[in-house]
Amino acid sequence: MKRRDFLAASAVLSFFTAIPALAANKKKTPGKQTTKKTSAKKTTSRSKPSAKKGKKSKTTTRSVARPAPEPAQTATYTPQPTEAPNVISLPDEKPAQWKTYDIRTEITLNRINGKVRLWVPLAQYRDTPWERSFGHSWQGNFQSAGIYRDPIADMEVFYADWADGGTQPQLHLTSQVATQDRNFDITRRGAIAERGEVLRRNLQETALVPTDGIVRRTAEQAIGRIKDPLAQAKALYDWVVDNTEYDPAQNRVGHSNIATLLESGKFHGRSADIALLFVGLCRSMGIPARPVFGLRLDRSRLFGSLGASGNLQTAQHCRAEFYSPGYGWIAVNPADVRKAIRDEGLSSSDSRLTVLKKLLFGFWEMNWISFNAAQDVALRDSTGSKLPFLLYPVVETNQGRFDSMDSNLMTYRVTASRSDYETTG
Repeated sequence: MKRRDFLAASAVLSFFTAIPALAANKKKTPGKQTTKKTSAKKTTSRSKPSAKKGKKSKTTTRSVARPAPEPAQTATYTPQPTEAPNVISLPDEKPAQWKTYDIRTEITLNRINGKVRLWVPLAQYRDTPWERSFGHSWQGNFQSAGIYRDPIADMEVFYADWADGGTQPQLHLTSQVATQDRNFDITRRGAIAERGEVLRRNLQETALVPTDGIVRRTAEQAIGRIKDPLAQAKALYDWVVDNTEYDPAQNRVGHSNIATLLESGKFHGRSADIALLFVGLCRSMGIPARPVFGLRLDRSRLFGSLGASGNLQTAQHCRAEFYSPGYGWIAVNPADVRKAIRDEGLSSSDSRLTVLKKLLFGFWEMNWISFNAAQDVALRDSTGSKLPFLLYPVVETNQGRFDSMDSNLMTYRVTASRSDYETTG
């Protein structure tokens, strides 16, 4: 892949980001953010300027809900500033275009007897140049609740326990997250090198991502004689985009082994299937790669089908990223190319498809937040088997783990609202 092809792809980003007067920014000055006042339970960012004048942001290690003599309990949690940002901000970068969201999750469990435990994935706790988590608060009739951090899986998980599910367990969880679009510029190198243990972990096989056999053979055919790792990843991205099909009728959690997918000759699936296929092809060629599981929060500037609004119960979406020396982790989003083809009726000759395909190699529109990149997840204190990944709430009772998306057993509602629209005074 020639350098000028990558430069052309990067130039596409300028075309999209130059769209005049985006609705998401029309009520505020670019680069300036204020946050609406909330209840005293709301937490603020770790070591970042608060929108409220005269107050410093509060940091704690963890607050666990009170044991509950009362029917409802409340608690708050602010991420601890133990990690420095892993990217150096250069002075000539464009002003930040941050958007702040309040994400509210409401869960009620129905017709459950005996002890109950619930796990919910939380927004990525590490600050990045495109996403920041400001904290979480929760209330409900649980016996105990809190947040734990899994350093191996590199994720935070909320949990809650009920001694008796017959009381109709209820939870209200609020998170505040800020995002701005993630861009890749091939003309700029110098990213801080990733730790070797992280790169090794993102070359390993998992339950859904084997790296030998048909997976490696497919990757070799897609790459051909290309030697440069960055160009190899681009060739694999192009192959996935050109040969897969987004199919929402497939298993909603996307638990298909990618080797089985390739052997079937029908490369159909949801976003997790498509992202995992890209990840497996990269890993088979020695390119560290990982899926990134998350949730759509807002409308899209690109295509209507790539956004979400209202109840976000089914707005889960998986993207991917790969590592290139000198550039660090590079974002890709092949599933949304296939989704736009299906939902927007884009033909192979449509110029919009050409632009979108180039754009989503190296670009994430951050109307979405990331939860984690964990695979083969072992939940703390769970009696069940490992999960291929953690994207949805998980519920276990004395009878075992049940489908937490079953509306007969659980009422689950997620909404997101922009809190940076409001101005102080």
